[in-house]
Amino acid sequence: MTGAQLECLIVGGGPAGLMAAIYLARFRRRVCVVDAGASRAALIPRSHNVPGFVHGLSGTELIERMSAQLRDLAVTRVKAEINALQRHEHGFEASWNGRTHAAATIILACGIVDTHPPFDDWRAAVADGLLRYCPVCDAFEATGRRIGVIGPLARAAGKALFLRGYSRDVTLLATGPDDDRSATSRLAEAGVEVVFAPDLRLRRRGEGVEAVFADGHTAQFEMVYPAMGAQVRSQLAMALGADHTGEGYLEVDDHQRTSITGLYGIGDVVTDLHQISVAFGHAAIAACTIHNSLPPRFA
Repeated sequence: MTGAQLECLIVGGGPAGLMAAIYLARFRRRVCVVDAGASRAALIPRSHNVPGFVHGLSGTELIERMSAQLRDLAVTRVKAEINALQRHEHGFEASWNGRTHAAATIILACGIVDTHPPFDDWRAAVADGLLRYCPVCDAFEATGRRIGVIGPLARAAGKALFLRGYSRDVTLLATGPDDDRSATSRLAEAGVEVVFAPDLRLRRRGEGVEAVFADGHTAQFEMVYPAMGAQVRSQLAMALGADHTGEGYLEVDDHQRTSITGLYGIGDVVTDLHQISVAFGHAAIAACTIHNSLPPRFA
């Protein structure tokens, strides 16, 4: 074990992790952020749901602004991936870069990794607003547009119905059938066209997205929303035996505490409502709870 024990180790450098670090640093706690540099938020071309930014801001800009706050607070940040997390008598031991570090508490703000559709140029399409993952975030900007939703019917139906509230032209490109006839009925009643296309692939065409079907025919969309699920980065907690859902989301109480004492979960790793404002709220709650759980720090 190397160095003095941290009071909190934060795993993940997206909006949730950085907000928790800002709170804890201002509580004058010894905190470190370890981040592999793959924040989902960094892919956001422009968010209009962050209060105070009338014209929105990009995910990269938000992270840069929050990182500047942490630099002013002299918070230690490490670009690395944690290989192992273990319990010990005074809290936890985390390993990265071949060394072991001790922490009294851990906040997991690891987020998720989206499952991407068959689209060779998906990253550039996300940057240009052609491929969108969060209708709660940006459906308002898609009002009246020609929208495609791609994914297994059972998973994609809810997203397609939500988007139908913003456009009359919504097509669900179903990569798999569904035995739930009620979902098919709801889609039909709402005027959502359903096209079964298990071997579908996407490509850019002009200023939009072209869906290419197995038989060679195509369909054009101004934007496509994938609904193909995600991998929840909860492996470190699950290896310790933390309670979780079938999809891998960590189960936490109203103070963001997992079933493992001293281990907290915030942001996308605990909820499928993937919102920056939700991440901020989780971070504030967890940081305040941790501060109050630790021995007092006197000036």
